[in-house]
Amino acid sequence: MTLHQSFTAMIEHNKGIIYKVANGYCQHKEDRNDLVQEIMVQLWRAFDKYDEQYQLSTWMYRISLNVAISFYRKSSKLKEDSTEINDDILQVNEDLAEQQQDENIRLLYEFIGGLNPLDKAIIILYLESHTHQSIADTLGISQTNVATKIARIKHKLNHQFSNKESK
Repeated sequence: MTLHQSFTAMIEHNKGIIYKVANGYCQHKEDRNDLVQEIMVQLWRAFDKYDEQYQLSTWMYRISLNVAISFYRKSSKLKEDSTEINDDILQVNEDLAEQQQDENIRLLYEFIGGLNPLDKAIIILYLESHTHQSIADTLGISQTNVATKIARIKHKLNHQFSNKESK
């Protein structure tokens, strides 16, 4: 299997990671599509350096979240990357993004979108059922810090849902 075929298979098998991160950081479809594309470009650039001692999903989350945080911090639109990757790899799966339209899911992503970048990364990983230790390892913070932040984020999100329901 060629490097390109391996990369394409990895993306196809794990594209949910990319879309969850993009949905957590971008509310607008165009921005989300740009972020998905930028994440895939960065995954491609790092693919030949992947260390198999780490779980592939952890490696993908780390890169995806780092790209998303950088993307989030930029005030201007990202410039197009000149790296050449086949269009079939970069094609955005609109169906997956559109499935997020259920009202509660939409609200959850809206509320997550209002969190600071680190809290977004933590809650996205938490919603993916990662352990506190896995989240700590991925983000480079302590397990205790992860537990504390998750409790605070949950409280904040519950409060936002309660306020929305009472209106």
